[in-house]
Amino acid sequence: MTGTAEPMKGRAGRLARLMPSGPSTAARTPFVLLVVLLLTGGLISLLLLNSALNEGSFRLSKLKRETTELTDEQQALQRDVDGYAEPDALERRARELGMVPGGSPAFLDPDGTVRGVPERATAQPPPVAAPEPGASAAGPASPSGSSSPSALPGTPSTTPTTPLPTSSGR
Repeated sequence: MTGTAEPMKGRAGRLARLMPSGPSTAARTPFVLLVVLLLTGGLISLLLLNSALNEGSFRLSKLKRETTELTDEQQALQRDVDGYAEPDALERRARELGMVPGGSPAFLDPDGTVRGVPERATAQPPPVAAPEPGASAAGPASPSGSSSPSALPGTPSTTPTTPLPTSSGR
């Protein structure tokens, strides 16, 4: 045998001629560059996506915190409104404004007749409380610091009340 290789015959020979005989780096370079570019692009897109998700997460946290603060403020305002709407608070504010409880009401029937005797509303003296230690025994002072409407000259201090007539025809 000689030192030269014999060419392959048949189908194997044709395939061997299509394949390069030595290592070829020229054909691999574009493929390697394509893979590196795809991997780099994927990494960059993942970083951008992660940054966008983190930004959304921070914004969501901020909005939740603002919602909690606004809910707390709304509840505090609702407590204030409820406090002002309590009957005792309404009565106190009405007395401070000089308002007095109404007298006996009178009603108009559909035929135009008046049932009951209308009365003028007058100020009732405030309930007498036990004097506080150190308070003078001169008497109770009005809560607003001014004279009550019943103390004005020409206004009666008390008005007799009359029971309302009842109609038995109904």
